[in-house]
Formats: sequence, structure tokens, C-alpha cells
Amino acid sequence: MDGSERIVIRDLTPDGWNDLEKLFGSNGACGGCWCQWWRIAGVEHWKDVQGEVARGRLCRQVQEGSAHGVLAFEDGEPVGWCSFEPRSAFPRLQRSPSFKGTPTEGVWFVGCFFIRRGHRHRGIAELLLSRAVEDMGRDGARVIEACPKDTHGRSQPDAFVYTGTCAMFERQGFQRAETSRAGIAVMQRRLGNQG
Repeated sequence: MDGSERIVIRDLTPDGWNDLEKLFGSNGACGGCWCQWWRIAGVEHWKDVQGEVARGRLCRQVQEGSAHGVLAFEDGEPVGWCSFEPRSAFPRLQRSPSFKGTPTEGVWFVGCFFIRRGHRHRGIAELLLSRAVEDMGRDGARVIEACPKDTHGRSQPDAFVYTGTCAMFERQGFQRAETSRAGIAVMQRRLGNQG
């Protein structure tokens, strides 16, 4: 993790919008997403949400404290992001064949990562994931799920691995779930607070 000792990870707070907006830039991280892809309701069309509508939604979610995530900083500048929520907060997942009909109580989901260009391939996403797992456990998660990209050791364009890689999740104790389907890797980690 070259240079990771200079990285500071902080929880997103309602006053963290300026840092997140600065990190995401005018493209909203990627393609005007602004971390709304998983949140889109079934009656909406993505092309009507992406961009300024998505930006406004994320701003409101952050300021209301209803968006969960962790930010990475280097020398005071935001350089990385990882989002996570209770899976029930992501309507798109509830409609997915990989998740439809599966339990949601105590289940959280790692939505995406965004690392600033020039800071990628330094282990920042893995530092963010490690902290996110701690935070979700603190907030009552019993199971954490994700849909990372299975790169099989092949290099992929950064935009294609916004959900992370299977290898990174495996290093953090995640295992492939039985609900995985062809082409979609669903990974899970069960936490110790199974009560």
C-alpha cells in the first residue's frame, strides 16, 4: 500500500458535503451518478435522474445524515470515497434477481468506491473498505454484501471497477455468496454480532 500511511479516513458527516462535492467534481464521480445508481426507484428512469437531479439528492442525503460513507484524505484533500447503506435503502438491489426475496434485516451493502485520479492503485479503496466494515458493524450490521468486479487478475478500466474487486473483498474476509449468478459476483461477510 504505497503511500497509504499518509491517508486519513473519516466518516461522512452532515457537514462533509463540500469535501464530497470537491472529490466528485463536475462529473459526479462518474457519469453524473452522485451515488444514486443503487437508490433509484422502479418508477424512475436513470437518464432523468443522473446529473444535477442526482447531485441535489446526494447533497440533501448528506445534510440530513441519511447517506453513509467514509472519505479518504491526503494532506487535507479528499482523495477517496466508499458508500454503504442498509441494503433496504437501495431499491435497485431489491429488484435484482440476485437479491430479490432475500432477507434484508441486519444486512448492509457496500455500494461503490471513487478514488481521485493520481491516487488510484495505492490501496486507498481497501483502507476505505476496512473502515466501512467497522462502521457498519458499529451500526448493527450482521451481514455485509457487495457486488465487486471479478477481474481474474486482469487489468480493467477504472470506471468498470467502481464496486471494487473480488480480490480486495476476499482480503477483507468476504466470501462468494450462494446467490451469485453468472457474471455477477455477490460477496458476503458475516460479522460477529449475529445475536
